[in-house]
Amino acid sequence: MQTLHLTAEEEAMLGGRDGDGVALAMRVIIGQARISDAPRLVEITSAHVDSCLYHGQVSLDFAHRLVELGARVRVPTTLNVGSTDLIHPILVRDQELAAAGRELMSAYVELGCTPTFTCAPYQLPNRPGLGEHVAWAESNAIVFANSVLGARTDRYGDFLDVCAAITGRAPYAGLQTTEARRGTVVFDCRPLGDFLHSELAYPLLGHHIGSVVGAGIPVLVGIPAQVSEDDLKAFGAAAASAGGVALFHAVGVTPEAPREFADLPVHEVDLDTLHRVRRELSTTGKLDAVSVGTPHASYAECVRLAELLKDGPPLKVPFYLSTNRHTRERLKGSELDLLENAGVTVVVDTCTYVTAILSPDWKNVMTNSGKWAHYAPGNINVNAVLGSLAECVASARAGQVVLE
Repeated sequence: MQTLHLTAEEEAMLGGRDGDGVALAMRVIIGQARISDAPRLVEITSAHVDSCLYHGQVSLDFAHRLVELGARVRVPTTLNVGSTDLIHPILVRDQELAAAGRELMSAYVELGCTPTFTCAPYQLPNRPGLGEHVAWAESNAIVFANSVLGARTDRYGDFLDVCAAITGRAPYAGLQTTEARRGTVVFDCRPLGDFLHSELAYPLLGHHIGSVVGAGIPVLVGIPAQVSEDDLKAFGAAAASAGGVALFHAVGVTPEAPREFADLPVHEVDLDTLHRVRRELSTTGKLDAVSVGTPHASYAECVRLAELLKDGPPLKVPFYLSTNRHTRERLKGSELDLLENAGVTVVVDTCTYVTAILSPDWKNVMTNSGKWAHYAPGNINVNAVLGSLAECVASARAGQVVLE
């Protein structure tokens, strides 16, 4: 085990110079650094905190203790989804959970965090750049920051994330280091051909690759250079859910993708494989509701949904769109009016697979998200159907599953 070296500034924080809250947070960071055999800590420029999602009394106890000790974040800190929609509280069916969630979300705002309440902080202004050290929690945010932005964050769980924000430090270990960011296995996606130009390719590809590599670092060959950030978001979210992927490289697309990888094992991905994945993720042919926007829908995705709903027959089943406050503000006006007038329920601050928003009577739900299709059956006891955004709209209008 390496000796952990602290700077004079870090020793002072640990010794209580900046108060008991900072000292507590530093003890947590140092404990993790020793577990991960880090030689030192690294200064971070931002944090994204997942601890604001309520998981029981311990969530409140820890946050309240930090507040009582006078702790405040010292780097810009965004907040992940919480357990309630603060703008539309009536949407949450479990009001006891909503009350606890509201209390927890408020405590993190008291610590100086920005009340973004989104799982997609990379859609907000001032996102980190290439090589920037950050401490982000939430699996899809981690993989996007590392892969698409080229920032550096390891996987940080609850409590560790806010302690990094309070100290401005994280262990220099894992994906904070250069050597840990090298690819481990190649996936040749070229056999997929034109299917790679469809949005459905990316949640399916992500789920497949995550299932194969676990916590490995995949290198993707054949991804079109014009692939959108929304497609990369969908891929990363599914790969992080089905496996433990925290970084991927897409050759010719992402900033750290290698040019040489002849020494790595290679897997080919074909259409039959992705058709099988779709069958695995689609466990019903019935339809009670539709839920899209996991991770939170971007402005471009919301606009596209509005365009799909502009003309055509009315929706026959409930339709939910999850997005963040920032995007909802951009939509205010004709686009938001169009969505809501078409029958779409816009959810912010949370997500329909982590909070009791959908009716328990709805057992068959369609989504465009590989992550939602992976988690929702276990979390909220539904059968899922995975489709493109256009298929979700067509199905909601027909009142039954419609696949191209």
